Amino acid sequence: MGGVEYPEGVRADRLPAVLSDPARLAALEASGMVGSAPEQVFDDLTRLAVSVTGAAISAITFVGGARTYWKSVPHLPFGGSEQWQNGVGESFCYFAVGANGPFIVEDAAKDPRTAGHQAIGPWGVGSWAGFPIVTTDGHAIGTMCVIDANPRQWQPQELETLATLARAVSNEINLRISLNTAQSALATANRALSVSQDLARSLQESLLPPVLRPVPGMDASARYLAATGDVEVVGDFYDLFNARGPWWTAVMGDVCGKGLEAAKVTALARYTLRADSGDHLSPAEVLDRLNTAMRAQRAPRFLTAVQATFRTTPAGAAGRLCLAGHPPALIRRADGRIQQTGLPGTLLGVMPTVRLSDVRFRLAPGDLLFLYTDGACEARPDPRKALPRRPIFDEEALAEALADTCGMDASDTNAHIAEVLAGHHGGWASDDTALLSLRVPPRP
Repeated sequence: MGGVEYPEGVRADRLPAVLSDPARLAALEASGMVGSAPEQVFDDLTRLAVSVTGAAISAITFVGGARTYWKSVPHLPFGGSEQWQNGVGESFCYFAVGANGPFIVEDAAKDPRTAGHQAIGPWGVGSWAGFPIVTTDGHAIGTMCVIDANPRQWQPQELETLATLARAVSNEINLRISLNTAQSALATANRALSVSQDLARSLQESLLPPVLRPVPGMDASARYLAATGDVEVVGDFYDLFNARGPWWTAVMGDVCGKGLEAAKVTALARYTLRADSGDHLSPAEVLDRLNTAMRAQRAPRFLTAVQATFRTTPAGAAGRLCLAGHPPALIRRADGRIQQTGLPGTLLGVMPTVRLSDVRFRLAPGDLLFLYTDGACEARPDPRKALPRRPIFDEEALAEALADTCGMDASDTNAHIAEVLAGHHGGWASDDTALLSLRVPPRP
């Protein structure tokens, strides 16, 4: 297409010359993906891409010299390998392969790189975003992409998550190539483990806000503490965002289990909460709607959550808080007293009807609201240490540790709790832990 330049130049048909590169085609053949049937491991990733971006379609494809092979398109029934392929120039997939990098289109009909492309009509492409699937030798053999029928502006966090998912597909393919060739089996396993760890943490980080938005008139800080030696994506998450007008929402959740299933539920929860909190200022109403969404999507994991919706006032801050199977929130008063807040409620994603209650709270100057996941109140000592062993670090111990932070700001409070937890478990964390502190600064 006009305006597109490829590092290796173009063929006579104006498609990227690298499509015909023998080394690239050999790598594609070694992957075993040409003409293969759908697999759940790839369908899970494309469904997650749709959940995270809200796009109409997500697909994983493998691009040959003359044909594109569709490995995962969950919204379409599999009609056999012959039906799940088309001419290489009949879709946008070759763009990312030819560039060996991301190809992002926000308005396919007007973008000079794609205007008039034959894929726009049959596929209904209004916007397209894709990242290459790359082998360890650097050959781009396919794409992980999302497609919308209408033009749209892709958000940076959506593209970061899509890039992470493309790396996950690449990792799976590279592992299969390594096993098929049976070369340096032990070294390959070690490399695969290292890549899996990096990918798990990258995906975990993509499900958390990179930086908390500052709340005018308040001091906010969050901290995420990874479990020792855990290489899987876990379900602890937090978020802080403006709901509407003067109202802000802080939320923390803990999805049961680990791995890709937990990541899918985490993504569904975060984006549903953000979408509904602007329409409903009752945390109980928002969490009830999340339960409905999880049931409708047949979420594979349940979760616990705590949500607080609040605004600043001349006297400090005021709002409502709801617990859905989650440990109670703690309020550290300016004088060091600790108060629990929140009524026990039903966890989400299991029952069609849940019992959830809003509780009002107020923060005066110097007061701090503390949210946490159960890693902070169920910390276990390192089992490898010699006897005598310490008891579990429970809610009472957490309250005492929080009382010791009297006078500290939000960041120092989280740092102190993290230090106390590390001291208790001896550097061996049995579970991931999320901490979120919101403080009304004391008056001069």
